[in-house]
Amino acid sequence: MSGLLSDLTAAAAVRGATDRAQVDPAAWPDVARLPRGSAARTAVARLIVRQALSRLPLRVRLPDGTETGAAGPVLRLRDPAAFHRRIGADGLIGFGESYMAGEWDADDLVGVLTVLAAQVGDLVPPGLQRLRGMWARRLPRTERNTRDGAARNIQRHYDLSNELFALFLDDTMTYSSALFPALPADPDALGAAQGRKIDRLLDLAGVGEGTRVLEIGTGWGELALRAARRGARVRTVTLSREQRELALARIAAAGLGERVGVDLLDYRDVRGRFDAVLSVEMIEAVGAEFWPVYFGSLARLAAPGGRIALQAITMPHARMLATRDTYTWIHKYVFPGGALPSREAIADTAAGSGLRVIRDDGFAAHYAETLRLWRERFTARSAEVSALGFDRTFQRLWEFYLAYSEAGFRSGYLDVRQVLLTRAAGA
Repeated sequence: MSGLLSDLTAAAAVRGATDRAQVDPAAWPDVARLPRGSAARTAVARLIVRQALSRLPLRVRLPDGTETGAAGPVLRLRDPAAFHRRIGADGLIGFGESYMAGEWDADDLVGVLTVLAAQVGDLVPPGLQRLRGMWARRLPRTERNTRDGAARNIQRHYDLSNELFALFLDDTMTYSSALFPALPADPDALGAAQGRKIDRLLDLAGVGEGTRVLEIGTGWGELALRAARRGARVRTVTLSREQRELALARIAAAGLGERVGVDLLDYRDVRGRFDAVLSVEMIEAVGAEFWPVYFGSLARLAAPGGRIALQAITMPHARMLATRDTYTWIHKYVFPGGALPSREAIADTAAGSGLRVIRDDGFAAHYAETLRLWRERFTARSAEVSALGFDRTFQRLWEFYLAYSEAGFRSGYLDVRQVLLTRAAGA
C-alpha cells in the first residue's frame, strides 16, 4: 500500500510539473519557474497554511487522495511543495501564481476563495501580521498613477482586446456591476440589468433633456449612449485607445455623434463645467495617492448646483488601511496601480474637496451575480479565447481573477456602491 501511495504521489507531482513546464517562460516568467525561497520561509508557510486551513470549513485533498477537513469545498493540492514554496516567497501573490501554474485546483473555485476571503484578516497569526512590512511587497513606484503611469496602467488591462471582452460581456459591453430585478440572476437578464444600473445613476445625477454631462471613464460607451438618448449633451473621457475606438463606432452607429464627444484624455486635464458628472468604477484606478486630486477634479468640474454620481467598489476601512501600500496579485496581473477605497475614505476625501455625500447605496450581491455570469461565459468560450491568441495560463489567470472577485463580494469583503455627491454648503 505504501508503494502505491508513493507512486500516486510521484504521478501527481509529475502532472503538476508538466503543467508548469507548459507555461511560456517569456510571457509568464514568475509562473513558469519556482521562486527562490529559503527552506525556513517555506516551512513557516507550510505551518501557517496548515493551521489556517484547519480552522476553516474547507477540505484539502493531497496528491495521494487523502483529505484534511471535515466539510466544505475541496482545494486539490497537486504539488504541495511548490504551493508552499510560492506562498513562503510571495504570500498571496504566490498563491495566485500557484493556481496559474496548475499546482492547485478546485471544482468549486469560488467556494474555496469565498471561505478564504471571509477569514482573510485572520489567516496569518497576529504576531506575524505585525511584521507585515518585513515580508509584504510594496507598490512599485513605476505603477503610480501619474499622467503617464495612469495611461500605461489602464492600457495594460483595457487594451487587451475588445474581442476578448466581447466574449463574456453582454451586448451593452458594460464592464461593471449590473443591478438585477431579482436574485439569483437570470443569465438572459444581464443586458437589461446593466441598463437598469446605468439608468439609476443617470436618475441620481438628474440627467435629462439639455443636461451637460461629463463621464470620467468611458468604457465602451453605454452610459454615454443612454445619456444622449435622454437628450443630454455628453463629453466622455478615457485613457484606453481600444475602448475609445469601439465607443466611437457604437455612438456613430446609433446616430448620436453630434451629442457625444469621446476624448482620449486624463481626468485631470478636463476643462469646463457640467451639470452632471458621472464615473462608474473608475475611482479604483485612481490610486490612493491621487484620491484628493480626483475629488478635487470632480468639485472643479461640477457646475453650481451640479450633481456627481459615482459607482465604486469599496472595502472595509480597517482592511483598506492595513493593505493600502501592499503589492498584490491583482496589481501584478490584472489592475496595476489600482486601489479600493472604503466608504469612509470616499466621504472624508470628498469633504476635503468641498463635496458631501447625500446618498450612498450598496448592492454587493448583485456584483457577485454579475461576476458569476461573466465567469461562466468566459470559461464556456475557452476555445474562442484561445483563438484570439490568449494561452492557457492567461485563461487560468482570468478564471482566478473573476472567481477571486466574485468571492470578495459573496463573503462581504467587498461591496459596490452608488454614491451621490453635491457641493457642501458654502463650498
